[in-house]
Amino acid sequence: MEFEYEKDNIDRVPFEHYLEEYAKKDPKEISLRTGFPYSEEKGAFTLLFLGKEYEVSYPDFHVRRTQEDDQWCPLPEMAKAKTLVIRFLTECCQAKSTGKFLTYREVPWGELYYRQFNGRCMMRLAFSYGNRLEEFVRVMEKMKAKKIKAGDEGYEIELFSGFFIRFQLWGGDEEFPPSSQILFSDNFPVAFHAEDLVVACDVILGTMKQL
Repeated sequence: MEFEYEKDNIDRVPFEHYLEEYAKKDPKEISLRTGFPYSEEKGAFTLLFLGKEYEVSYPDFHVRRTQEDDQWCPLPEMAKAKTLVIRFLTECCQAKSTGKFLTYREVPWGELYYRQFNGRCMMRLAFSYGNRLEEFVRVMEKMKAKKIKAGDEGYEIELFSGFFIRFQLWGGDEEFPPSSQILFSDNFPVAFHAEDLVVACDVILGTMKQL
């Protein structure tokens, strides 16, 4: 598999680790744990990621979009997206949400990583779109996100099937800078570590920039 890594290889090392572990797994066990259907004939899982359907081969993790459109999709192109997906396949499990949402601080170990999350995700969201609310709406609609009543503008994005992230945005003015909040459905702690949520939001914000 070939794709671009950052110069210091911080994406390559974890991906190669999970790729090795992924190849050791039983695909039937992966399917049962994650809920992603597995076709023995194709040798591939079918999964939804940010509203797009993909086939991911086993054991070599080649990604193929099942439906072509003119919109940019992160999984075939973005190293962080690949690492997030292969980690889900290797270690995580499907879990149901109660319908409640958590702030990052409420996620286990979220307090420890909050400064990183605030800078890389919430401030990036606020200062990228807080003075361009119409652009935020346009990009969210293009991603097929669900509009919610929150902030000046708010949208709910499905990362994997059943795992939802809410982006809430307040516009800035002459007195106050723009601000944001990002919330996670309460099943995230079952499947992900706190640092994974930073990566997930990085992937979403990167996708927004490309669109």
